[in-house]
Amino acid sequence: MSFDNVNDTIAAICTAPGGALAILRLSGPDALSILNTICRTKHKISREHARKAILAHALRDDGETCLAIYMPGPASYTGEDVAEIQCHGGDFAPLRLLRAALDAGARHAEGGEFTRRAFLNGKLDLTQAEAVADMIHAGSNAAMELAERQMSGQLGRKLRLCRENILRVVSEIESRLDFTDEDLDWIPADTLCNILNDTKENLLHYLDTANTGALIRNGIRLVIAGAPNAGKSSLLNALLGYDRAIVTPIPGATRDTLEETLSIRGIALRATDTAGLRSTSDQVEQLGVERTRKAVKSADVVLWLLDSTEPEKAIAHFLAEKEDGFSGKVILCWNKSDLTANQTLPEIPGYPQVLSISAVTGEALDKLTSEIENAVWRSAGNHEDETAISERHAAMIRQALPALDEAMGLIQNEMWELAAPGLHQAIHTLGTITGESADPDILDEIFSRFCIGK
Repeated sequence: MSFDNVNDTIAAICTAPGGALAILRLSGPDALSILNTICRTKHKISREHARKAILAHALRDDGETCLAIYMPGPASYTGEDVAEIQCHGGDFAPLRLLRAALDAGARHAEGGEFTRRAFLNGKLDLTQAEAVADMIHAGSNAAMELAERQMSGQLGRKLRLCRENILRVVSEIESRLDFTDEDLDWIPADTLCNILNDTKENLLHYLDTANTGALIRNGIRLVIAGAPNAGKSSLLNALLGYDRAIVTPIPGATRDTLEETLSIRGIALRATDTAGLRSTSDQVEQLGVERTRKAVKSADVVLWLLDSTEPEKAIAHFLAEKEDGFSGKVILCWNKSDLTANQTLPEIPGYPQVLSISAVTGEALDKLTSEIENAVWRSAGNHEDETAISERHAAMIRQALPALDEAMGLIQNEMWELAAPGLHQAIHTLGTITGESADPDILDEIFSRFCIGK
C-alpha cells in the first residue's frame, strides 16, 4: 500500500455487491465538486447542506433517483471533506457512479484507505483503527463488544499513559545529565523506580489479556470426536440448528473433517465434525481417521462423545485414544440419553462429572453449551476485560518490558547515562501500538486487513 498522494480525492463503493442499496464514498479536497458533478439537484450542494440527505438524480436530470450527503472536514470520519451517494444496488448502478467519480478526477481508494486517512489526520489512534477492522471481522457478540470498547479509545488512552510515565522518567534523567552542576529539586531515584514499576505492572496486566483477546477475536476450534456412530454429526447439526452433516446409522459414514462457524454464548466457534476413530482397512476412511487425530491434537476444546448404549466399549476406546495426548480442554459427554434413560452409566477415571445428552432430542444441550462456555473462559481469563489486547500489541509490550527492568536497576545505582537509551526504545516501541511512532511497514500490514471502501 502506498502512502503517497494522501491529499488527493479517493472514491470507492463501500457496500457489498448485490444488496438493495449501494453507497459510493468520496474523501478529499474535491469531494464536494465531484458530488455536484455526479448528482443533479435543483440547487448545487454546498456547506449549508452539510449532513443533510439531499434528493438528487444521478448523472442526468432524469437519471436514477439517489441521495447525496456532504460532510465537510475536519468534522468527518476521515477528517477531510467526505461525500456519500446512496443509490440502487445491484452490479451496474453503483459501478456506473464510481466510474463517473473517477472520470471527474477521483482516484480509486485502496483497501482501508478511508480509515488510514482518519488515522493520519488524527481522528483515530492506531488501536482504534484496528478496532474498525475487528468490527468488520467480528464473528460473535463478544468480539463486537470488544471492538466497540477498543474503538472508544480505552486501550489507546491506557497505553499512552504508560508511555507518558516512562517519558516523565526519561525527562528527569536527561535533566540530571544536562544540569549536573545545578542543585535542583530532583525526583528521588526510588520515586522514579516506583513510576516505572507501576507502569510495568500495568503492562503485565494488559499482556495477561492477550489470550482472551485472541480467543474473542479469532474464536476457538471445537473438535467433536469419538468412535464411529457415537452421534458426532447429529451433535454438529443440533448445535448449528440445521442439517449440515450427513447422518446415517452406518458406522464410518463421515470420511473427512467438516468445519462450520457458529456462536455459542457470545463465543465464536469453528466447530469440526470428524471421522470416527477406529482401525480400518478402507484407505479413504484411514485418511479421515488420520485427519481426525490431527484435528484433535490441534483443538482448543475437544468434545468427546461416548455412546451410552455401549458404555464399557466407549470408555475403553476413549482411554486408548487419550494415550496419544490432547492439547486442548476435553469435555466428555454420554450421547443417546434418549435410548438409555433408566441406565446407570459407569464412572470414567479422571472425569467425575460427565454430561448425559441427546443430540437427537436436544436433551441437556443447554448444559453442554454452558460447559463449553466455562471451559473456554477458564483457560482464557476475564472475557469482560476492557483491554483484551491483540497479538501485535502483546508483541510490542514484550519488547518494551525488559528495558523497564534494566532501567530500574541502573537508576537505583544512579547510572543515569545508561538508563536513558533503553527507556527511549521502550517509548518508541509502545508508540508503535497507538501510532505515535509506527513505521510505514507496520501501517501497511495493519491496513491490508481492511476491505476497499472502509
